[in-house]
Amino acid sequence: MKHTSLPVTIQRRLRISTLIVSLACASFAPQFAQAAERVDLVQAVQIKKQVDQLADAFYDARAKFEPMMMATANGDSRFDDQIGLSIAPKNRARQFALYHQMQDKLKKIPRDKLGDKEQLNYDLLAFELDSALNFEHFPEYLLPLNQMDNVPSTVANYASGTGSQPLHTVKQYNAYLNRLKQLTPWIDQAIANMREGIKQGVVHPKTITVAMLPQFKQLHSAKVEESIFYSPITRMPTEFSRADQQKLKLAYQTTISKHLNPAVQRLIHFLETDYLKAGRDSTGLNALPNGANWYQARIKDHTTTNLKPEEIHALGLKEVARIQQQWDVIGPQLAYSGPSKQLPIWVAAQDKFKPFTSDQEVLAAYRKIDEAVRAKLPSLFSLLPKAELSLQLEPELSKATASDHYTPAADDGSHPGVFWAVVNDPKKYSRTGMVTLFLHEGQPGHHLHAALLKEMDLPNFRKFNTENFNSAAYTEGWALYSETLGREMGFYEDPAYLFGHLNDELLRAVRLVVDTGMHAKGWTREQAIQYMMDNLGYSEARAKNQVERYMVIPGQALAYKIGAMKILELRTKAQQQLGDKFSLAKFHTVVVGDGTLPMPILEAQVNRWINANK
Repeated sequence: MKHTSLPVTIQRRLRISTLIVSLACASFAPQFAQAAERVDLVQAVQIKKQVDQLADAFYDARAKFEPMMMATANGDSRFDDQIGLSIAPKNRARQFALYHQMQDKLKKIPRDKLGDKEQLNYDLLAFELDSALNFEHFPEYLLPLNQMDNVPSTVANYASGTGSQPLHTVKQYNAYLNRLKQLTPWIDQAIANMREGIKQGVVHPKTITVAMLPQFKQLHSAKVEESIFYSPITRMPTEFSRADQQKLKLAYQTTISKHLNPAVQRLIHFLETDYLKAGRDSTGLNALPNGANWYQARIKDHTTTNLKPEEIHALGLKEVARIQQQWDVIGPQLAYSGPSKQLPIWVAAQDKFKPFTSDQEVLAAYRKIDEAVRAKLPSLFSLLPKAELSLQLEPELSKATASDHYTPAADDGSHPGVFWAVVNDPKKYSRTGMVTLFLHEGQPGHHLHAALLKEMDLPNFRKFNTENFNSAAYTEGWALYSETLGREMGFYEDPAYLFGHLNDELLRAVRLVVDTGMHAKGWTREQAIQYMMDNLGYSEARAKNQVERYMVIPGQALAYKIGAMKILELRTKAQQQLGDKFSLAKFHTVVVGDGTLPMPILEAQVNRWINANK
């Protein structure tokens, strides 16, 4: 086909028109770019809002399903009048269905359109949802009680008003009363779950039921006025009006006598008869249906890694041997000349390390340690919390089976963070482990981390994230790492304190061996107890307490050492790569500055900091 050329005049006019259009476009290009930027900015704000709304909805849902652990224990007092009944199969199904919906919504949000901080929120929300849903098909609800963690004893401990649930106002007294009212249906649901557990073969070992029973027997009182649940009434503030006092007194009496006491009696009877009879003689989680996979899910949840039980067991044995080699050096400094492996047994028997005659003397010694630590913190940390730390003794009800622990400060400032020291017999309380324990449970361990969370501009699901199992690798890893800072603070120049620190580190290494031994390698309870006695110098009673804790919270004991080793590894890496540019205070800011993080995300954050400062 033949093409006919356009006349020259027309061609010239077309070229001029094209040039005019090009010049016009060029002159308007910055405006077009700015308009596009505005569109992108509006879109980014909208996407961020979607993530924020989903994050808030997730936190509120989790807090309503598990208000005791997910809210009150973390310092969020908005749900202090609720227990939650997530152990009910219907509620559990609703919870997982809701989390699936949230997970689907999150996946539809374009992560790449978010800024760095918002991407971190996105990643952590995805992690939390994945972690929760990992347990959808494991029957955790069929084991609703154990001697370390049970709702009735937690509610009873809150009666003191000195822990996570304050009791200073009429509103707070009514909130606690509501929890007492909800405790009866919770107990009945727990009994129903355990009956179903018997049918499915998902039950606790007999020894665990024996360990639980004394706690529940203490919760029942023939006289209402002597019940621990009634004790807040005996301490009512004098400023309460007479009408409020009478109303509260009658309500507490009625709730306890007509509902709560009979429910506790039903629980005790069920445990002593049906449940104890159905209890298993095996020890580990792998003895239960699908137990091996269940334990692997627990490992992933607690350590935020994909490590296998065999790998962790081998690591534990290696760490036990490494730490025990140091007894050759420390032993002579403590005037010990026997076999090095027997050093912990010898120290445990020495009265010279047990100077206390009363609980209050132990508490006073911890307060002196606290004072010394506070003087050292500014040289190691550029980021410190404003919230205070209170030191208290573990309540009488739970101290026989409890471990020393920390409860976070309230978000509203109504109560401080609390380090709870467990002192069963002050005359047998050794000073050797006090410094390392305080650095772990007090500051800079749990308190610095948990209190800073409340002061950061973070979404609630991150701010109130200190008691979740899937944060244990960070929370416990940070606390165990904090114990090592006793060197920088000068505490471990005292060989007794250094021994205590290393012996506690040895405990965490022993835990790797014992936990995996019981839940993956077929170890018996008695074998685990003996291993702890042989390697830590523990009495049989103390070893039993520890082993039975690991029996009912599989995998949790792994988090300490796995998390601490990762933080120490990252610190060493930063020191090697940054050289003179390395600052320990700045490293600590990176580690704690974004709150609770899974180990892979923490490692990515530290690596970014290293690369930015080379």
